[in-house]
This record gives sequence, structure tokens and C-alpha cells, in this order.
Amino acid sequence: MTAATTAPSATDSRPAADEPVLQFENGSLGFGDRTLWSGLDLSVRPGEFLAVLGPNGSGKTSLLKTILGQQRLDSGTVRLAGRPIRRGDRSVGYIPQQKLVAPGTPLRGRDLVALGVNGHRFGPPVSRRGDRQRVDALLADVGATSFADRPVGSLSGGEQQRLRVGQALAGDPVLLLCDEPLLSLDLQHQRAVSELIDRRRRTHDTAVVFVTHDVNPVLDVVDRILYLAEGRFLQGTPDEVLRSDVLTDLYGTPVDVIRSRGRVIVAGVPDAHDHHDEVHA
Repeated sequence: MTAATTAPSATDSRPAADEPVLQFENGSLGFGDRTLWSGLDLSVRPGEFLAVLGPNGSGKTSLLKTILGQQRLDSGTVRLAGRPIRRGDRSVGYIPQQKLVAPGTPLRGRDLVALGVNGHRFGPPVSRRGDRQRVDALLADVGATSFADRPVGSLSGGEQQRLRVGQALAGDPVLLLCDEPLLSLDLQHQRAVSELIDRRRRTHDTAVVFVTHDVNPVLDVVDRILYLAEGRFLQGTPDEVLRSDVLTDLYGTPVDVIRSRGRVIVAGVPDAHDHHDEVHA
């Protein structure tokens, strides 16, 4: 796949008030003779929080790669703010899984955030006053000012993930993609990172597509769920999707959805095989 020569800016990709930020029409994707999902019609509105659930191998990561312009659909279309998806579009922010930076890495917290501000430019990075001010503002937004000048490798997983949120917001995105951003974080840091993402979408009307294996940390802020499984999908509010009868029909085998003390437990889901589309870089 060839990357676009000029990626549109966030300003250029602002959706009109009456159009979705993200729209799939009859989208299909598979590997070989295996279908991940087909006939996907999906619209995500400004400020909407969409959680994407499903077992390993169901195509969750491939969905994000399609939105990022790294993976072509087999059929159908996907558009951002009414225009075709382009790789490198800075109006799409991306928060990856939490992966610890090795101790001793010569990179400060502010340097990591700065990559989101000027890392897309050609040539060696040049420090500009406007860039430094932007980095300082992003650090403040995600509560990372106090450790901005410390080596990233010396920070906790939650602190590192705050910096990645700041990096993802550097382009003032209209769409924020989150690929298991709470993985391996303790409950306190899960809550803190979730609150950062929720605050961003509420204050800036940023749409959020949030891939996760466990919806509980964000259950209170989710507007809709896209559930991928067995080459099929369903979508709706959490109360519409997270039901025993609905997931039993999706999987074609008995599945129990148990609600206890504000948490949701899905039991009886068939074991999923690991597939390369779900391997995270």
C-alpha cells in the first residue's frame, strides 16, 4: 500500500456538523479464506465513545489498521470526515498498548510527547518556541508536568501511558484510536488514563474508538459497543449488546453475561485461536 504524499492536517479533516467522523459502508476484511468481518456499516459521531470488543483473532486490531490507512478493505469503503482514509493523517490520534520503555533509554518524558508535535516533519528535529509551548500544554493536559524531564524508562507504566496520551493528542485529532491502552496497568492508572480519554472527547468533541478485552474500566463512559466474533459483528448500547441471548446468538453457542457490583463478566465464550492480525507490534 502506498502512503499519501501529503497527509491532511487536523483542520482540513474537521467533519461538518451533520456528518460522522468515521464511516464504514459495507466494509469487509479477511485473510485467505477466513473472513474477519463483512458487511460492516458503522458511523461514529463527534464526541462518541465506541468500545470494540471480541476475542483474539476477531479483527479488532485490523479494524484500527484500516482506519489508520495501513490495511485495505477487501470490499466496501471507510471515510474520515467524509473523505477517503489516508495514511499519516494527523487528525487521527493513536494510543498503543502500554509497553514499558527500557531503563536507561535516553529519552525524557517531554521528548516522547514532542515526537507527536514535530516527529512528522522531514529532517532532524528543530526546537521551536511554538513547539515547546505546545509540548508544555500537552504535558499539563495529561498531568505529566511533574515528571516531564525525567527519563521515560524510570517512570511507572501509568506515567508512561499518560505521556503516550499526550503524544496522541498533539495533532488535535478529531478521532482518537485506542488499542488496549489499559493493558497491564493497575486499577488506579486504568482509571486515570480512562478519565483522560473521556475528558478529551467531552471537551473537544473528539470521537473515540477504544479496543479492549475488558470493557469494565470504561463501561460508565461507553456510548456504543461494536462486538466482533466468529466472522460476524453486532453493535448497540452496552445494555443492548452485553446480554446472554445476544452473545449466544452471535457465537452460536451458550454464552452467559453476568452483572455483579457494576461489573460485567462474559462466561462461556469459545476459545479463540491466535491469528496474525491480532499480533500487536
